[in-house]
Amino acid sequence: MKKNKPMKEEATKTMQSPCLEEASQVCCCPSSPFLSSHHPLAKPSKPASSSAACRRDFASKTASSFFPNIQFTNHESLPSMHESFAEFIQAYPQYSETCRVDQIRAQEYYHLSLSNHTCLDYQGTGLFSYSQLQKHESPAYQIASSSFPVPPQLSPPVLDVPFFGVTYKAGNLKTQLLHGGPASELESSIRKRIMSFLNVSESDYSMVFTANKTSAFKLVAESYPFRSNGKLVSVYDYESEAIEAMTTSSEKKGARVMSAEFSWPRLKIRSSKLRNLLVSKEKKKKKNKRRGLFVFPLHSRMTGARYPYLWMNIAEENGWHVLIDACASGPKDMHSFGLSLFRPDFLICSFYKVFGENPSGFACLFVKKSTISALETSTTSGVVGLIPAEKLFQAVTESPQAESIASQSGRMEKGKTTIMHAEVAEKLKGLEMKGIEIIQEDSLKQKGKMECRGLDQVDSLGLVTISSRARCIINWLVRALLKLQHPNTKGTPLVRIYGPKVKFDRGPAIAFNVFDWKGEKIEPVLVQKLADRSNISLSYGFLHHIWFADKYQEEKEKVMERRNNETDGVNGNKGKEKNDMGIAVVTAALGFLANFQDIYKLWAFIAQFLDADFVDKERWRYTCLNQKTIEVV
Repeated sequence: MKKNKPMKEEATKTMQSPCLEEASQVCCCPSSPFLSSHHPLAKPSKPASSSAACRRDFASKTASSFFPNIQFTNHESLPSMHESFAEFIQAYPQYSETCRVDQIRAQEYYHLSLSNHTCLDYQGTGLFSYSQLQKHESPAYQIASSSFPVPPQLSPPVLDVPFFGVTYKAGNLKTQLLHGGPASELESSIRKRIMSFLNVSESDYSMVFTANKTSAFKLVAESYPFRSNGKLVSVYDYESEAIEAMTTSSEKKGARVMSAEFSWPRLKIRSSKLRNLLVSKEKKKKKNKRRGLFVFPLHSRMTGARYPYLWMNIAEENGWHVLIDACASGPKDMHSFGLSLFRPDFLICSFYKVFGENPSGFACLFVKKSTISALETSTTSGVVGLIPAEKLFQAVTESPQAESIASQSGRMEKGKTTIMHAEVAEKLKGLEMKGIEIIQEDSLKQKGKMECRGLDQVDSLGLVTISSRARCIINWLVRALLKLQHPNTKGTPLVRIYGPKVKFDRGPAIAFNVFDWKGEKIEPVLVQKLADRSNISLSYGFLHHIWFADKYQEEKEKVMERRNNETDGVNGNKGKEKNDMGIAVVTAALGFLANFQDIYKLWAFIAQFLDADFVDKERWRYTCLNQKTIEVV
């Protein structure tokens, strides 16, 4: 059933571009993220206004091209994927120019099609491709190509054999940054490749590998001189395990912890509050005196909101050390960041397998060389080294300490370590060393250097292609979700989106909730489980630090909730007492290989909640299939 409704035109405010290069190439409207003004709400220059007009045109075209004057009240009334894609391409002809992404997906990540699984829970940046993994684990297996597709029945087994192992390094962070220590050729090679990929200068920064993102944040907190520089200010609209770890460590050292607030309903940074936290009221600051540590993510991992880079300049000018969290950034976002214009004291990013079960992963912590001297000696562990694959195999097959090394070579997934299972070690015992040597020769461009094919693919695509593709599909998804409305109600929407909606300048992530026809929220964990049942990977989290103006106080009582144990489990804090108030949400994050079919599949799945009995039907299906009954909290 389709229900006609008049379109409501919304005025789109001027948007500040975080990407000079992309704005000039895609929009032909150059606009620098580092404006000369010191106030984030300053009036933009004429070029920025032209850029803003370009962005308004994009939002207007999105609103007028997709489902004008239509609300969908029945999941069976949705247009087919073929019809939707034809309309999509007509509105976004630039999407066709990203066909190289589809070719890479078909040739290098063909398991996504074979498994019929839609991954919308991307975290970090992958170093290797799926076909490279298969070649590594099964050298005799022929990799798929456009001329030699892989039949489903010939899909090779996954042995869970990593490309490399991970070992913890002794010594504190400051020592590791200053003196490094022994490193394999493999480790040195990957370090150079990552620094090149991120445009980070080896002359300006020292880098260490850490076990995961949380370890990197904790290392900084344990080493930072909070006793003399006593404040920690962070800018996160969602709950983060890494920030929780940093907060706990810094508070133990006497730091005063503060957070930015986000204004309801758009969840933009509340500028007046953050400015008061950062700007010194003292007329004269002591020379070389630092006020503390400012932790700034380039954009929200959950809502997709991008934040003005100007806050980093304001913090630095007011005596703060600055830590940039780039873990949620797109695969080429660092090319638009402008490290030549602004050099943060700390930079953290994460790299690990996104599309499969392998290999081990890690995070990277960069520290500006001029900042290292300010750090304190600490005893915190978390710095890791990378072991070449053949050494890991030898350890598993020959060494009496096999169990120890195997436990250190677990893969990293969502910031946590999964230990390699005993059966994997048994499979490794059956591999001949000669075969391993072949794998090594085939996988390395030259001795001691690992091919990071995932990074190579991203570099070959470039910033403009990746950004343009993500912009088209995320905005279509937002528009499509907002067109779902419960039948026989006075315009009750099925979905509520938090943060930016249709917007040129937004990240490829979305936070939302699904509501039944009575207007009651369906628990995010339930939505996630039902999505998983439909071969769609979603996540859920907790938005917090939300500020409500007086006119929204009544709405505040309806939407805010106390963080419960189900949400605690997302960040590993299950059972921990919390008094934080916020909103539990479903989240979807798109990777650079995401395509239209992925987002259409999510839209069709969410539309099923228009059926008032959908949840009960799915629960009954689980019971009939002898699966665990889904509990609604």
